[in-house]
Amino acid sequence: MSIAATVREYLEELDVVYDIVEHPASKTSLETAHRAHLPANCLAKGVLIKDDNGVLSLAVVPSDRSVDLERVSGTLGHTAEIASESDVSERFEDCELGAVPPIGNAYALRVLLDERLTQEDEIYMEAGDHHELVHVRGDEFKRLMGGARTGAFSNAA
Repeated sequence: MSIAATVREYLEELDVVYDIVEHPASKTSLETAHRAHLPANCLAKGVLIKDDNGVLSLAVVPSDRSVDLERVSGTLGHTAEIASESDVSERFEDCELGAVPPIGNAYALRVLLDERLTQEDEIYMEAGDHHELVHVRGDEFKRLMGGARTGAFSNAA
């Protein structure tokens, strides 16, 4: 598998300048950063969240951090939890399980963007499989996150 069709189409629709970085297979985003020899704080990971009304959102945090569900819940005004694998596979049907691209807008999801990622000059993110990353400049990443709610949505892992 390569870059997910939804991701490719969204990048092209916004005319985003990007390149693909290949890496050895990995199971976690932190492992991906290490295997790709990237700073973990520059690898954005998407974590699908489901609130108590069943509404899905995508929390986007650095790979070396975890989602702060208490802060996410406070922002959403509803209790939030990590979504189930079936929710993930249904929403990201063109992606391998566990390789969620952090581009929630492409998948019609509300995005909660951790403010730490807005300070980076270079961002890497899952392309939808366990072998490739999309690399963009920080300003391009912010365009991809258009409309995201930005805040402190993560904790040290």
